[in-house]
Amino acid sequence: MANTRSAEKQQRQAEKANARNRAGKSRLRSALKKARTEVDSGNADASVLSTGFSEIDKAARRGVIKDNTADRYKARLAAASKRATK
Repeated sequence: MANTRSAEKQQRQAEKANARNRAGKSRLRSALKKARTEVDSGNADASVLSTGFSEIDKAARRGVIKDNTADRYKARLAAASKRATK
């Protein structure tokens, strides 16, 4: 329980940020799952990768994930796509 007005405000801000980050993380996970499913099924065309990369970049830009994490996700998605097209 917050004891001061500033602590109450910080708690309100933290709750909003938590909800925003949770929604962003969920959106990212859904996009990654969809992209990975498409790649695994052999439908790894450019639009699928582009959409996946776009969602990863948006999450990194909004601070939901770190930049290196975004790069790792993109590298693994690209490698999976490359393996699937062989």
